[in-house]
Amino acid sequence: MAPATIPPFHLAIPVHDIDAARKFYGDVLGFSRGRSSERWTDWNVRGHQVVTHQVGDGSSDARSPVAGTNPVDGHEVPVPHFGLVLAVDEFKELAGRLEAAGTDFVIEPYVRFAGEPGEQWTMFFLDPSGNALEFKAFRNIDQLFAV
Repeated sequence: MAPATIPPFHLAIPVHDIDAARKFYGDVLGFSRGRSSERWTDWNVRGHQVVTHQVGDGSSDARSPVAGTNPVDGHEVPVPHFGLVLAVDEFKELAGRLEAAGTDFVIEPYVRFAGEPGEQWTMFFLDPSGNALEFKAFRNIDQLFAV
């Protein structure tokens, strides 16, 4: 599957503190910043447009948009969530960067579905506003949609 043939998606997410979001998405996750204003910032997430929009006056505590959880492979997965599918080496590098930044994981990096179709590294964590993110890496990317 060639990345050039995949149309980019657009996702807008709420944040309570735009400056904290800029530090997290830019400095910690390493996404490049696009257009922005006082209350929003576009992020280039591997060619996809994710926009952090400050909601409220910026002085409130984090309010988690996580609606609930769903049990998957013995873990309670936060819903909703979003993220990227990375190469295994990129996944491990990001996990190390998140650990160095003091990130509290909702689900620590581990191998899910070991030995089964769709075996993958996965990790879940929250941004400073409580938005859940999952980054994963497949042992074999051809099994992305394996049943």
